[in-house]
Amino acid sequence: MRVVLVSAGLSVPSSTRLLGDRLAAAVVRRAAGDGAGGTDVIDRTDVAEGADGAVSGSGSGSRNVEVQVVELRELAVEIAHHFTNGFPGPSLAAALRAVTEADALIVVTPVFSASYSGLFKSFFDVMEKDALAGTPVLIGATGGSARHSLVLEHAMRPLFAYLRAVVVPTAVYAASEDWGADGLAERIERAAGELAGLLGGAGARRRAPAVSPAEAAVEDVVPFAERLAALRR
Repeated sequence: MRVVLVSAGLSVPSSTRLLGDRLAAAVVRRAAGDGAGGTDVIDRTDVAEGADGAVSGSGSGSRNVEVQVVELRELAVEIAHHFTNGFPGPSLAAALRAVTEADALIVVTPVFSASYSGLFKSFFDVMEKDALAGTPVLIGATGGSARHSLVLEHAMRPLFAYLRAVVVPTAVYAASEDWGADGLAERIERAAGELAGLLGGAGARRRAPAVSPAEAAVEDVVPFAERLAALRR
């Protein structure tokens, strides 16, 4: 199974990427049935570089989980060009393909002006509206203050609900003071367990068949002759 981590962190190193890495490590452990022990360091390479990094869980009843990373910082120019010319560059196309074909997503963004970053939103703006229908998603965000934690509920969750993804109940926000403090590790493990649970079962990808508005409208059309016949009765 493939889990894709989408990180909108802008710096190197990035607290946003760090949160994403910890979420991904916890998901791998939970999918492998290893519980909440330790904080594994997962060695991965970025999708934009054209390489995959695979990590496998171990233990009885384990499921192999491959984690790929999409660093939006490296795709900023191609995302902007996509808006102006309508075509994705090669790195952006590879990232979009990885995200739309993933069995599950972990998406993390820094908070800017009480919402997700413009880069984060722009990436999902260039994606087909139904591309994530039925995809399990774990949402996370980082910020300088705990006062911005509701960005997960008033901005990120509605975005992925609109995209018809399946967002896990627990979202994870990490303020500056949360690193090394009590509570963050527990939230990470709870959210990871929920995403790993959605990865279980036959067919990790639970996609609903996409039906366009036009197709739905055609199915509901009653022929005009039938309407006239009903009036004559």
